[in-house]
Amino acid sequence: MTVPHPAPSNFPTIAIVGVGLIGGSIAAAVRKRNLGRVFAVGRDAGKLRLALSLGLADHTTTDIAVAAREADVLIFCTPVDRIAAGVREAVASCRPGTVITDAGSTKGSICRSLSKDLAEGVEFLGSHPLAGSEKQGCEHADANLFVGRVCVLTPVESSTLRARERLAAFWTSLGARVLEMSPEAHDLALAETSHLPHLIAATVASTLAPENRELAATGFRDTTRIASGDPDLWTAIFLANADALLESLKKQETVSHAFREAIEERDASRLRELLVHARESREALMPRQN
Repeated sequence: MTVPHPAPSNFPTIAIVGVGLIGGSIAAAVRKRNLGRVFAVGRDAGKLRLALSLGLADHTTTDIAVAAREADVLIFCTPVDRIAAGVREAVASCRPGTVITDAGSTKGSICRSLSKDLAEGVEFLGSHPLAGSEKQGCEHADANLFVGRVCVLTPVESSTLRARERLAAFWTSLGARVLEMSPEAHDLALAETSHLPHLIAATVASTLAPENRELAATGFRDTTRIASGDPDLWTAIFLANADALLESLKKQETVSHAFREAIEERDASRLRELLVHARESREALMPRQN
């Protein structure tokens, strides 16, 4: 769904909760473009000092209430299993008119939990910028990480046009292309395009025998690159989107079985057909992404 025409984002103070790669890159993008004052919020004072030393924030705090009182928008970049609780903790200190969003890779349970019973005048609207890497930590922050990438907004029935426009304008100002989807549609799509690939990369990486590591060249390394991601983060994502991921895994197993049968039967024609289809599917992505 096309987003409404973006109005000015009008977020003079931006609080980013969880300043790792994604949170740090949002902060770097905001700072580079002079879009507002950045509050970095986290539980580890050492990591906050690092963010400050890297010029990613104007202020840091381990007390979310301090940032919530100041912020026009709060962006939660914490693991998905901590977002809903963090939002509810922050809401008590937010001013009316505050918009809260996140950068989580799953949306259904988070949006259902936060669609009602927040403080009056405070609204949560889910976001998911489709950008990142296997690297971790704000030291890898990239101010251009979101340029040319899709950011999905996941409004629910109670979402206001004002919040949708303000967040669309914010992500657009970081260089992203904004789309809208329901939380449920988002989770089904991401199971296929993100969560299943990570699971498959992890299984391939796990099959490598130690004695063959020096033989693992470009193909193996490219295929398994994302398996280097944070295990705690991906455990939370897999479990939060378990039903959709299992459906995608079922489809993948059907295709794997077709390959297995073709190889067992030495069926060159069927094997080539499967490989051609895979190549065509991959090459269809090329104009948009690598």
